[in-house]
This record gives sequence, structure tokens and C-alpha cells, in this order.
Amino acid sequence: MEKAKKFMQGLMFGSALGLAGGIVAHHYYRKQQNSSPDKILDQIKAEFLKEGPIEGSWISFDTEHLQKFAISMEVLSGGITRTEDEQLVAYEFKADAKTGAVLSIERIINE
Repeated sequence: MEKAKKFMQGLMFGSALGLAGGIVAHHYYRKQQNSSPDKILDQIKAEFLKEGPIEGSWISFDTEHLQKFAISMEVLSGGITRTEDEQLVAYEFKADAKTGAVLSIERIINE
């Protein structure tokens, strides 16, 4: 009877330890993983759609290395086009590949 009790305690401890280790490993893996380019583009499009319709959008699935002073990161480039004042206007952006944070947006004016 005592052996069965110790076995169950060991089994419960081992299961809890395995579950905790799995949760920690999952969070570490997700933190190391880049955001999906499609998800990043969808977030940026959602912000542009708040101001009006868009004509088109794109994002590169290849990351670029960006170094600005002491900060180094992998970024994704993309663009949005929409009509403003009956003219097609393009915007190009760079976003952090890991977090999806927008680092820069530039308006490209066709003259």
C-alpha cells in the first residue's frame, strides 16, 4: 500500500514537472519564432482601412538585416496602395520580423 502511494506521488510530481517544462518550452519557442508575414500585412492593412479603402498590398516573405546604430534586427518590407484625391498613392513600410512592429512607413508620390 505504501509503495502504491509513493508511486502515485512520484507519478503526479513527474507529470506536473513535465507539464511545466512543456509550457516553458512552448513559450520560449514562440518567442524565438518570427511573426507570420501575412499576419503582419493584415495588421497594417487593418490600420489603413480605418482611413478608407485600399487598392492593393504586398509583403516580402524574405527578411532583410537592418542595423541602425547599435540595434540589429531582421525586417520585412511591404507596401500598400490606395486612391487619395483621385490619385493612386503608394506607401512602403518596414516591420520587425519577430514582433510585427512597424519601424517605418514612407509615402511614395508619383509625379
